[in-house]
Amino acid sequence: MSKITLTSESVLHVPDTVDVPFITGDGIGAEITPAMMKVIDAAVSKTYGGQRSIHWLEVFAGGRAFEKFGTYLPEDTVKAFADYHVGIKGPLMTPVGGGIRSLNVALRQGLDLYVCLRPIRWFKGIDSPVKHPERVNMVVFRENTEDIYAGIEWEAGSEEARRFFDFLKQEMHVTKVRFPNSSAFGVKPVSEEGTKRLVSAACRYAVAQNMPHVTLVHKGNIMKFTEGGFKKWGYEVGEDAFAGKVRMDDCIADAFLQNALLKPEAYDVIATLNLNGDYVSDMLAAQVGGIGIAPGANINYEAGRAIFEATHGTAPDIAGENKANPCSILLSAVMMLQHLGWNEAADAVTQAMERCFEEGYATADLAKFMENGKPLGTKEFADALIASLL
Repeated sequence: MSKITLTSESVLHVPDTVDVPFITGDGIGAEITPAMMKVIDAAVSKTYGGQRSIHWLEVFAGGRAFEKFGTYLPEDTVKAFADYHVGIKGPLMTPVGGGIRSLNVALRQGLDLYVCLRPIRWFKGIDSPVKHPERVNMVVFRENTEDIYAGIEWEAGSEEARRFFDFLKQEMHVTKVRFPNSSAFGVKPVSEEGTKRLVSAACRYAVAQNMPHVTLVHKGNIMKFTEGGFKKWGYEVGEDAFAGKVRMDDCIADAFLQNALLKPEAYDVIATLNLNGDYVSDMLAAQVGGIGIAPGANINYEAGRAIFEATHGTAPDIAGENKANPCSILLSAVMMLQHLGWNEAADAVTQAMERCFEEGYATADLAKFMENGKPLGTKEFADALIASLL
């Protein structure tokens, strides 16, 4: 068993047998994560004739971690993702009450995984609410550590909110808070460094994937110094480091949401802030069949750290019923294989999925909308994928 190592140039050195930590996840995680591992193991074994393999190392977070260790996010879990460089996780519950606001956000912040990478494409055979889902082929680079997800806010009526308003009024001479006594307050940090590393990553990806068009999506017409700063600093990256390599433009966020429906073929790589990226990536996923087939990753390229994840929730209403759709975590695992440089195995999984969808085989949530849909359980769908591997 071997760990991934990182060269001085931030390049991953991946051994033929690689240790990969994983979090099963809560709710349907207990079904979709084993299904994903079964398919990925089969694809790697078949593609490389047994010369490569993944050694899965279970770590814990969420409800299962709380039951086992009395904490929702053990330090050993964070350390494992840092030490092994690449990992994958199922969906996690949001703890009720105090403590960690979001386990996903805690992992992203704690490991400084500043890129939320969300590729969006359509698979033939999948039902879509739009006429031409095949025109949607975008990759969203969502800034992961700043903006409102930094979590700087104060509850209405609290002493902290009162003190913050007093500062705004007395020190900053702010007069535009209409109902100060009942207002909650939040602070939205957007930095030059945070913007430039995100946009640089988007540009490098655009060049590497031969998609040399990057669009900055922002609301800089209203938030002139935060989102406007994102636009300004983003263009500086394009002009300074990627001139002649990347065509860069920008679009106001609300206009982009409209344009992405009317002319999605006009966009390739999207770089945007955290909240915009949340809206944009889920809206685009809806055009190609829903968040159930939307993969995602959280990455720090310089530190060589990446966590791939199911992008949906825990779906407790169907947990344990063998109904859950494993495609999101499966496609995230495909992204993980690509990140490792195991592109042949990644392609094998994607092609198997395409063959199954074209023949109408899918879990019930997708199959019920297919013209020739043949609904399968979670385990049975994983078996169908393995049978379709070439």
